[in-house]
Amino acid sequence: MTFQALLLTQADGATQAEIAALDEAQLPADGDVLVALDYSTINFKDGLAITGRSPVVRKWPMVAGIDGAGTVLESSHPRWKAGDKVVLNGYGVGETHWGCLAQRARLKGDWLVALPDAFTTRQAMAIGTAGYTAMLSVLALERAGVKPGDGEVLVTGASGGVGSVAIAVLGKLGYQVVASTGKTGEADFLKALGAAEVIDRAQLSAPGKPMQKERFAAVVDSVGSHTLVNACAQVRYGGAVTACGLAQGLDFPASVAPFILRGITLYGIDSVMAPMARREEAWARLARDLAPDRLAAITQEIGLAEAIDAGRRIVEGGMRGRVVVDVNG
Repeated sequence: MTFQALLLTQADGATQAEIAALDEAQLPADGDVLVALDYSTINFKDGLAITGRSPVVRKWPMVAGIDGAGTVLESSHPRWKAGDKVVLNGYGVGETHWGCLAQRARLKGDWLVALPDAFTTRQAMAIGTAGYTAMLSVLALERAGVKPGDGEVLVTGASGGVGSVAIAVLGKLGYQVVASTGKTGEADFLKALGAAEVIDRAQLSAPGKPMQKERFAAVVDSVGSHTLVNACAQVRYGGAVTACGLAQGLDFPASVAPFILRGITLYGIDSVMAPMARREEAWARLARDLAPDRLAAITQEIGLAEAIDAGRRIVEGGMRGRVVVDVNG
């Protein structure tokens, strides 16, 4: 059987992306679960892979797509049977193992999470790795003891996938959210999601002093570089910061001052290889704490044929919220 997929190849060091017809026999042999995918999504990492702007892809050719949701067709894994609804996030899929911007995927059963009853496969991909990472960040802040009454929580990259879900969840939980974005025209949108205040990212994106006026009880950062440095410099004594992205840069040109003088904590958030128990906790909390109307407000849908252009636009900062890809549409 043939199926449609977003295939990445490399020629003379340049990444080429196309929608191609592939045969099921070409799927990776090391997977033990065959999934008929309903939806995938476009994350920032997908955009980097599609454009070749970062060495995300480690094996060629590669089917893109780090996220997928659909129905099990065949399984030799003891946990899964035909008809089960499943979600896949990370584990190197779309990087070293063929991914989910496709109508079929052969995956390892140990990578799969049961689709929560609260979500359709479309809603699960409206969340995707970006939203699941946002929830991992919220869980880290909770483990650090940050409570809604402790003060403002800064969310950087607010109009992106991680930021928009983080705002929606934190707002529902009662936190006072300050949203930082380069798209100040999106202020009404971000406030409708749950932000109490919207600030221009320019306030954080340039080099700043290692210690600045204390303001935030906590930070959810998906930007990195100077933005993360300035955010740390403004965290109140004993506060917590989560770092999960590099939209501004991979560098961290910081001082140890906020850590040793204010006792703040920086938590790294890894969504790719997170333990299964933490994944299941994150999805269970998303089912409880992400309001369906707020998820709908940040979601747009495209077909597989539009995914290549969407990958380019997300890297250029031209998209807001979450993009669901109907791989059969």
